[in-house]
Amino acid sequence: MSSKPSGGSRVYLEVVVGGKYRVGKKIGSGGFGDIYLGVNIVSGEEVAIKLEPVTAKAPQLQYETEVYQALAGGLGVPFVRWYGTQSNYNAMVMDLLGPSLEDLFNYCNRKFSLKTVLLLADQLISRIEFIHSRNFIHRDIKPDNFLMGIGKRGNLVNVIDLGLAKVHHNANEMHIPYKENKGLSGTIPYTSVNTHLGVMQSRRDDLESLGYVLMYFLRGSLPWHGLKGPTKKQKYDRVKEKSESPKFYDRGIVTVPDRTPEMTTPSEALTRAFPNEFATYLNYCRSLRFDDKPDYPYLRKLFRQLFIREGFEYDYVFDWSVRPPSSDDPSMETRPPLRQMQAIRQVVRQVMKDDAAANLAHESYEGQKPSPILNKTKEPEQ
Repeated sequence: MSSKPSGGSRVYLEVVVGGKYRVGKKIGSGGFGDIYLGVNIVSGEEVAIKLEPVTAKAPQLQYETEVYQALAGGLGVPFVRWYGTQSNYNAMVMDLLGPSLEDLFNYCNRKFSLKTVLLLADQLISRIEFIHSRNFIHRDIKPDNFLMGIGKRGNLVNVIDLGLAKVHHNANEMHIPYKENKGLSGTIPYTSVNTHLGVMQSRRDDLESLGYVLMYFLRGSLPWHGLKGPTKKQKYDRVKEKSESPKFYDRGIVTVPDRTPEMTTPSEALTRAFPNEFATYLNYCRSLRFDDKPDYPYLRKLFRQLFIREGFEYDYVFDWSVRPPSSDDPSMETRPPLRQMQAIRQVVRQVMKDDAAANLAHESYEGQKPSPILNKTKEPEQ
């Protein structure tokens, strides 16, 4: 969980969970709970503690813990140290991580260089591949749900917020059945076309959402960002209405008014002015059928070849390591509060002090059996 402060919150619970983890100040919010800075009172090590009231109408923290446990050992998956109930809260204790990609995006004036986007794409595809190899889909791919590590692992992208994750194969290793008229799961700007159309999500949707995240990093925004409505539902309806209109389609929103899974649409308008590989990526993801297994090595190779062609060096030097913002920049208004900025700078300094570049070998998960379906806690309905 991120080590950034959340707008100067001064919430201190000062309780101990798991017998040795003291809960400190609130540092953020995640899916289905708030995040607090914690400390191991025995070793002094800092941790992240996610709390959920036991009275929550739809408790999800136990399920999220079980998903983390099913993914344990994966590169870029934080380790859960303890889960239990204490002082009217369900609590999950896990590794403390650095700033999110959204925080760093704001820190870099809301624009990443092509090199940084390609460095991130390589790791992000691998994170999603690993989650899928363990029989889960994430269902909420967005910049806030990927955090950089700290210290010697400061160049490693970590995936968090697994409360919406869902299995994609059943106990008999059969793919979940295709269904329509499903409610929205995830974050509106990054959800796939089929999700907007009410189709149940599968592996293809995580990757399509990642494509929108990458374009967001390159462009600074997405064409459908900023649509508003009096309520969350009305805002969603406006995005859906716009995305299905021919006029908005011409502006580059890659969508179709048809639920035929085989149909694809050009994404050149969305990716205009950027290398063709990004349109190729989106078109590939949108060409996948509901139960298709994506070709993850192909997608990584697509961006790696672009990386080599551009003459970039695979040194894990990201934009936030070399481009501190100037105080007179007009985009200062879009950046995080001062204390968040200071926390980000501290993490950046830690990374730059580490002389040895992280050796991030991307494993292949081909041939691994899906993990068993979790039976302890009910999965998310949608």
